[in-house]
Amino acid sequence: MQSVLNVIQFFVNLGAAVMLPMVIFVVALCLGQKPGKALKSGISIGIGFVGIGLVIGLMLNNLAPAASAMAKHFGLSMNVVDVGWPGSSPMTWASNIALLAIPIAIATNIVMLVLKLTKVVNIDIWNIWHYAFTGALLQIATGSFMIGILGVVIHAALSYKFGDWFAPVGEEYFGFEGIAIPHGSSAYLGPIAVPIDCLLNKIPVIKDINIDADHIGKKFGVIGDPAIMGGILGILIGVLAGYDVKGVLTLGIQMASVIILMPQVVKHIMTGLLPVSESAKKMLEKRFKGGNFYIGLDPALLLGDSTVVTASLLFIPLTILIAVIVPGNQVLPFGDLATIGFFVAMAVGIHKGNLFRTLISGSIIMYITIWISNQTIGLHTILAQNAGQLKDGVTQVASLDQGGSPITYLLTQAFNTTNLPGFIAIGVGYAFCLVFTYFWYRNKKKEMESEEEMTA
Repeated sequence: MQSVLNVIQFFVNLGAAVMLPMVIFVVALCLGQKPGKALKSGISIGIGFVGIGLVIGLMLNNLAPAASAMAKHFGLSMNVVDVGWPGSSPMTWASNIALLAIPIAIATNIVMLVLKLTKVVNIDIWNIWHYAFTGALLQIATGSFMIGILGVVIHAALSYKFGDWFAPVGEEYFGFEGIAIPHGSSAYLGPIAVPIDCLLNKIPVIKDINIDADHIGKKFGVIGDPAIMGGILGILIGVLAGYDVKGVLTLGIQMASVIILMPQVVKHIMTGLLPVSESAKKMLEKRFKGGNFYIGLDPALLLGDSTVVTASLLFIPLTILIAVIVPGNQVLPFGDLATIGFFVAMAVGIHKGNLFRTLISGSIIMYITIWISNQTIGLHTILAQNAGQLKDGVTQVASLDQGGSPITYLLTQAFNTTNLPGFIAIGVGYAFCLVFTYFWYRNKKKEMESEEEMTA
């Protein structure tokens, strides 16, 4: 058993940019692809993830200092720093529950496929850290390893269902075929945007407001170009941070680069995935008659949409503003600001690229996320302490990604309640969103089936 865990640890330590291409290569071979084609798919995906790492690094290295300067510039006193997913994932993998989370999440997926409870075949092993984080915090909260494992199973099962529910959004808006995004903050925050979108559809005047990339381009001409919009947003953030002229202009060019480069690097991932996805669908549909399966992949694919990247930049100053108005907030958004697009990406798809609606639902999403991240500071800090990551006098840590997850929060509170009013409020609200999204998905599925019958 230990030798198996050591092998898993070795692959996890390779990082997503190396581990995922290896997984894709093996999967492609198992699906009957020739070694050369399988190797090309794996390398293309690796190139894409390296590219995403470079672009996110460009954002993180330049936006994080700008965010910190913005907070100081406006005299904000938030004493717990958001370490983001780059800080949370390593401390999660260092927990004693993390390595078992991988085979458990895979087993959960297989059981659900056999019982026809999902059509998602997850091959994104790296992002199982989200389930492991839930399990690790649940173990800390209860002192029970088995309850922690239960948390992994519940989070994994919910994620695979999110993959099913939002697959039509991926197909209709993002142009994915046979691909689902069951992971991360994009998946578990998607259900919050669904009832908001349906509510906005019923409000006179508001329901007719549609500000998307095409609208911006037509309304503002050259200023609506994605690169120029990125530059303007970068300049705005630099001004709010109190930068000098050189710093403001530099940040503008860097953000213009991000908004153009991100979709380009995502194309490499899609180039590698499409042949594997098609082979997987053919094999699964052959063995499971009448099945329409989806390959579960990283939410980084959603960042290939320019509207998602634009929303990401808009939500950097907006998230800091929201952090100011959350009652009793101690968390300074920092580490996750560079990848804030993950939090609102699915909302962009649900709202069909409408930035106006995304700003509304995204603001509610970020408010809830920041509030929850405050509630998990204690457990998060213990996780960091156990991993030996409390350094340089840091006494507390938090994160928006996973630390602000309603799933993690509700499970820890269910087994170890410390805030009953908060548990009830988030529990009732999130349960309503899940049920609403389920029926929304069923209606959307019927509409798609009717359209297919009409075109057949």
